[in-house]
Amino acid sequence: MTSRGAGTALSRKNYRLSTEPEKSKVAGIVNSRLLNDYLHRVFSSADGNQPAAAYRKHLTFQNLQEHLDRLLAEENGSEDSQDQLTEGRLGPSTVVLDHTSGFEGLLLVDDDLLGVIGHSNFGSIRATTCVYKGKWVYEVLISSQGLMQIGWCTLNCRFNQEEGVGDTPDSYAYDGNRVRKWNVTTTNYGKSWAAGDIVSCLIDLEEGTIAFCLNGISLGTAFDNITRGAGMAYFPAISLSFKESVAFNFGSRPLRYPLVMRRGVEGYRPLQDPPVADLMKARKLLGFLKNVIHTGIDVTEGKLVEKDASTWQLQGEPTVLITLAHIFNYFSPLMCKVYLVEDVLMTFLLSILEQGGAVEAHPLIQQLLDLMWLLMEEYEVHECLKQLLMSLLRAYRFSPIIPDLGLQIHYLRLTIAVLKHEKSRKYLLSNVLFDVLRSVVFFYIKSPLRVEEAGLQELIPTTWWPNRFTKEGKESKEVKEESAEERLRRRAYERGCQRLKKRIEVVEGLQVQILKLLLNNKDRGGGEASRYIFLNKFRKFLQENASNRGNLTVLCPPEYMVCFLHRLIAALRFFWDGHKTKAPAALSSEEAYVPPQLFYNGKVDYFDLQRLGGLLSHLKKTLKDDLAAKANVLIDPAELQAVTMDDLDEDEESATSAAQSQRPSAALAIGGALARPGWLSSPTLGRANRFLSTAAVSLMNPRRPLGTLEKVKVRTLSVEQRTEEDIEGSHGNEGLLLGRPPEEPDQPITENSLLEVLDGIVMMYNLSVHQQLGKMVGVSDDVNEYAMALKDTEEKISRCPKRRRDIHEELLKSQKVFSEKLNHLSRRLAWINVTIYSKEKMQDIYWLLRVCIRTIEHGDRTGSLFAFMPEFYLSVAMNSYSALKNYFSPVNSMEELPGYEETLMRLAAILAKHFADSRIVGTDIRDSLMQALASYVCYPHSLRAVERIPEEQRISMMKNLLAPYEQRPWAQTNWILVRLWRGCGFGYRYTRLPHLLKTKPEDASLPSLQKPCPSTLLQRHMADLLRSDHDLAPSFLNSVLNQLNWAFSEFIGMIQEIQQAAERLERNFVDSRQLKVCATCFDLSVSLLRVLEMTVTLAPEIFLDWNRPSSELLLRRLAQVFALAERLLNQVLNRVTAERNLFDRVVNLRLPGLESVDHYPILVAVTGILVRLLVDTDAQG
Repeated sequence: MTSRGAGTALSRKNYRLSTEPEKSKVAGIVNSRLLNDYLHRVFSSADGNQPAAAYRKHLTFQNLQEHLDRLLAEENGSEDSQDQLTEGRLGPSTVVLDHTSGFEGLLLVDDDLLGVIGHSNFGSIRATTCVYKGKWVYEVLISSQGLMQIGWCTLNCRFNQEEGVGDTPDSYAYDGNRVRKWNVTTTNYGKSWAAGDIVSCLIDLEEGTIAFCLNGISLGTAFDNITRGAGMAYFPAISLSFKESVAFNFGSRPLRYPLVMRRGVEGYRPLQDPPVADLMKARKLLGFLKNVIHTGIDVTEGKLVEKDASTWQLQGEPTVLITLAHIFNYFSPLMCKVYLVEDVLMTFLLSILEQGGAVEAHPLIQQLLDLMWLLMEEYEVHECLKQLLMSLLRAYRFSPIIPDLGLQIHYLRLTIAVLKHEKSRKYLLSNVLFDVLRSVVFFYIKSPLRVEEAGLQELIPTTWWPNRFTKEGKESKEVKEESAEERLRRRAYERGCQRLKKRIEVVEGLQVQILKLLLNNKDRGGGEASRYIFLNKFRKFLQENASNRGNLTVLCPPEYMVCFLHRLIAALRFFWDGHKTKAPAALSSEEAYVPPQLFYNGKVDYFDLQRLGGLLSHLKKTLKDDLAAKANVLIDPAELQAVTMDDLDEDEESATSAAQSQRPSAALAIGGALARPGWLSSPTLGRANRFLSTAAVSLMNPRRPLGTLEKVKVRTLSVEQRTEEDIEGSHGNEGLLLGRPPEEPDQPITENSLLEVLDGIVMMYNLSVHQQLGKMVGVSDDVNEYAMALKDTEEKISRCPKRRRDIHEELLKSQKVFSEKLNHLSRRLAWINVTIYSKEKMQDIYWLLRVCIRTIEHGDRTGSLFAFMPEFYLSVAMNSYSALKNYFSPVNSMEELPGYEETLMRLAAILAKHFADSRIVGTDIRDSLMQALASYVCYPHSLRAVERIPEEQRISMMKNLLAPYEQRPWAQTNWILVRLWRGCGFGYRYTRLPHLLKTKPEDASLPSLQKPCPSTLLQRHMADLLRSDHDLAPSFLNSVLNQLNWAFSEFIGMIQEIQQAAERLERNFVDSRQLKVCATCFDLSVSLLRVLEMTVTLAPEIFLDWNRPSSELLLRRLAQVFALAERLLNQVLNRVTAERNLFDRVVNLRLPGLESVDHYPILVAVTGILVRLLVDTDAQG
């Protein structure tokens, strides 16, 4: 007999048994008597009773196999009753989804035919097996909480893109999205489901009823008197809308909520029979294994002793090793089956950890994994580990939330124990974690939609909600005295939130431990360290999400990304600061940044992401000399030929085929992913690889190649080919830091591999994290809305006359509804604030903002090479600041963060310098920079930061703002200048529209009317520039007047169309988009007039000082300006002030969307220009 997959021979000839005590002491081989006792103790019968020594058969290793066969055959009569078990069921014994004929619409189905993703309006699919008699159940794992109808149907049901399960006779469905049941008609039923829930679908064909359970809790009978009889059999079925996903469990895995016999009543059976024979055999073998662990051999005393399982170790004892080899000879093949892994192996491993304590206190799991690698064939241990991790991930994802999060903690602890085993960790990293599983699920903590089931009522018994908080700075807060009762409620609520936070922090700590194991770079035994395997897989994960932004079924859900980002930051900073303690000259994590050479030396793949200077191929052509001079990077001349987009596509296809033909082993190593359409959001945590279409049309595009790098005359490798040396460098090779520019300090930063992780974190935030942070603010907004509604209702109750009891009762009902909703939302908000908007999470985003700022500053110093930086660094810098300012308040204030003022100023300097940077060519990123700067000057605190940047940069910013408006987003530029002037112009200090204060005060406050915060410093810079630059002033004024003429002409044309539509006899509705454009043109006209007023006020001499050197030119320009101004202003005044004119009639219509259009804003702007010209003309004679 040989060991399985270990390469160590354990044949009989190697271990000759001896009865001589002295030999046993030397060789560790026990005598025959002791061996017989040991084997009988280990391999006891099923009842656990051992016959007396005189009557039992003498056991040796020669007859052990025969004894094992007899034990495993005991009470194994399940095959005889197999026919009885299948009574009432028709179809294959292995139940899967019918991907050949039992579907309608477009669907994506997993390789195991148990997971499905909707890819059309309302696709439907049924299972391969039906039932006609008995009581049956199957489970559905809800991966997304959208529109789905789950239940049963008959073979005669016909579905289409509008009608699915439950919409036809003899089909019955439960819809947890709309909380209804369906059978042609629909009524309310059940509870709302959420992603991570499990729905049990029950059918009783004896009583004729259908029922459903949600997470094991019965929702009651949904349908009774269903059609039964000859020819009637029911299939499990589902209809689901686009991008919704679920996974079925018909019995191929143990049911999470089995409905066994209760109170003497026969329970429900899964559609697929469990592997009873194998299950009994596996449990017996596991019992034998436990006996080995608990039984020790004292060779000196010649007796058996009881051993503590927690301290058991395999210390090379041949007797124990040969015994285990016999057990694993039978046990190993069984551990390749998912049902047995989940029911037997995972349950046993979890029981080891149930004793409590740290994972390190249970070395038995490590010993068992050593045994598996030693005694199992390699393919067996691979499959076993894969199924074990899939079961753990599924169990973690679909565990209900309980107050102490005990289930999640339990599964994470076992995951850590498995990953602590080096050989297992490297295999899982290389082949399973990112290639087969959605391993980022391990880092997600789902938010409960039903707070009562999550136990939040006990954890947070007292609820409280804050008053409405404005996000536009402290000046706009309304300070209200807090009553004693409110203070007590708030403090009790905060204590409950702290209790919740402590429990969630336990889960987060375990998740960080997992990442620390994956980022271990010291485990080089037997191959590459874990960190470098993780880096390559992590990069591919980012590519999948960056290259498929439009395909929602491929993307990692953003809620997973948020949690993954925070855990990865914690693990990264742990290793970064750990390296700092070993190398004091390196930077700490507080000073972290990504050096600029990563962006152009080809060592890190940025896929097809846009660079600041445009396409990478274009930059390598135009900046090849700068690369050679500054970074010693030489571009291969063969790469500099012009490539059209068509050629690019052909190259990609040929590169893909070449990669597959040249690296077949690499394709197999990642599960054949190169030949697949993409990494799909599989509900079973794997890859969906079957595309089903009733139209027989494939909608899948060929997969993009995995990031072919440009050829440079340095060692440039694809992600799959990189080694530790290519990343970290050695013997003069700088690895990722190859090509350091002279502007970059020659100072160690940290380990190169950590720099790539940091770069990936920044990319993750840009891909979907920021979007999700903004989305979750909606819960806080809901709390505010309900709080305002409750307050309004309470005021109405206090004013309600006593004689109107009917109204009073209705108001009390409304008050109760609002209070219950607020209680629910406040507890849910507590969960979200802890998991997403806590102070620690805010500090992570702030740290990321500072990383981006330092990276941009270092890149800016490289001159032209700055163009190689990916655009997402600037995007993350702007978006992370926006998130800190808008999303984390009022729970946490950005102003309390360390170095806040300096960070604000450095970001202001970046915006001021780069919004007109010629090295940045992308239209979208330039617009984003302009919008960010416009937002910056809106609020006093950030405006003061702009005023604190160096004077040279302030003057340069103002000069760029005053450049001619053509060929750039002039509206945003103009708006920035208006914000700098607002509060100084004629009648320009209002924060509410004056013309609406009396008629419609609720509409008088617009979002764009913040409190004025003019900047006299920047106004002074503008005045100096207009005075000193004789070319700048006329070009700027001409562009302002040109745009003013266009904007006002467009506005007049639109109000003419609006009036004509309003005067028609037939009822005619004006398009809301047309109204919005009309209001926008009016606002633009007013803002352009205000910029003219600003110019006239700050620098009147450019119009009136005729003694300047070019007086004749100035006089001619002044005449032109006055001619244009006179014509335009007369046009404005005539069209606005005439009684019952066009403008007046449209204003009096009071159309929604045109609230800002009135006489006042435009008249005071025109008046301001005229008054200023008159005053300055009089002052200068």
